[in-house]
Amino acid sequence: MTVPRIRTLRWTERHTAANIIATSLHPSSLAEWLIPDINHRHPVLAAVAEIWVEHALFFGEVHTTDDLTAVTIGLHRQRPLPPPTNYPQRLAAAANSYTQRFLTLDHILDTCRPTTLHHLTVLAIPPNSQHNLDQTMLRHYLTRIDRTDLPAWAEIPVRHRALFTRHGYHPHTDIHLPDGPTLLGMHRPPTGNKRRPTNPTRPKLTVTTSTD
Repeated sequence: MTVPRIRTLRWTERHTAANIIATSLHPSSLAEWLIPDINHRHPVLAAVAEIWVEHALFFGEVHTTDDLTAVTIGLHRQRPLPPPTNYPQRLAAAANSYTQRFLTLDHILDTCRPTTLHHLTVLAIPPNSQHNLDQTMLRHYLTRIDRTDLPAWAEIPVRHRALFTRHGYHPHTDIHLPDGPTLLGMHRPPTGNKRRPTNPTRPKLTVTTSTD
């Protein structure tokens, strides 16, 4: 099996990433709850996803396979984050008559989520994907965040529980959507892998650079 190269998403690829997310989410019960009309579902999901892809490029990280078939989005919630720029107006334009469903989802997830952690908001792979691509993408994400020695969080469909459990997440809370599906809030404690100075008696000058 060839392991795909995973890299940072480029700004010019944000529309493609949004379509990957929409395609991945489209058959789910969450997508059906958000947008009951199947004819509207994909375009609305893609339009809303693009808002969050752009936001994560500023306040987190977005990674994709080199062939642009899978995407992960992680937000760095070490401190309170602002909402996406002009979020109410942009969401209304993207979701139209389904705006209230998205606002309800936002509110419920914000209420359930702990603070000061790495938040995996999206793990999007093609439907019926082969070669354990979901595991590959999740492992890549965790390898990056484990350098910080902070806890991790994800809201996932219940059917993905086994995948996240294998990678160190523990069920934290059931998230019930009104007249809709149940999601599972998963918490992963710090791994203790944060890099420390090799000689703690001598302070080192650390230069922080942004990853692109």
